Amino acid sequence: MPTDRIPAMKNRLAILTLLSTTLLLPACAVWREHPASSKWTDATGGEGLERSFWREVKAKRWNELEHHIASNYIALTPEEGRLDKAATLAHLQQLQLDDYTLGDLQGEMNSDTFVVTYTVMMHGTFAGQPLPSEPVRMMTVWQKQSAGWMAIAHSVQGPEKK
Repeated sequence: MPTDRIPAMKNRLAILTLLSTTLLLPACAVWREHPASSKWTDATGGEGLERSFWREVKAKRWNELEHHIASNYIALTPEEGRLDKAATLAHLQQLQLDDYTLGDLQGEMNSDTFVVTYTVMMHGTFAGQPLPSEPVRMMTVWQKQSAGWMAIAHSVQGPEKK
């Protein structure tokens, strides 16, 4: 390659770099990042279903939440024991959830059923009393039905001991 062409190539490379930077960087500022969808229909897998569930609880969208709890739903809690669908909704409505974090999520799928285990750290109150500061271990069984994914069973182990 002749040496007289090297400066011309360097100039072209510099112009190309400047042009691509000028054209591409503004695109980063023009299009905002899209937040994760809060639609139940967009939930993929057990983790997505749990995140949708807790998002509804925090937002106090009880009617929407009720549509995703099966009529034969059963929950087991250390405090109240066995709860049906109506008792569970009444229980959740006593929860003032300021913030929460889901962790240790594990899901197993079998045909049209997800079994999801996880821990949840909650900040807020329940019936006016502060929530435990330790993680709470939970399990939910989700089943695909004609109306969509429905929670059919839930278990709360209680705060984890350290």
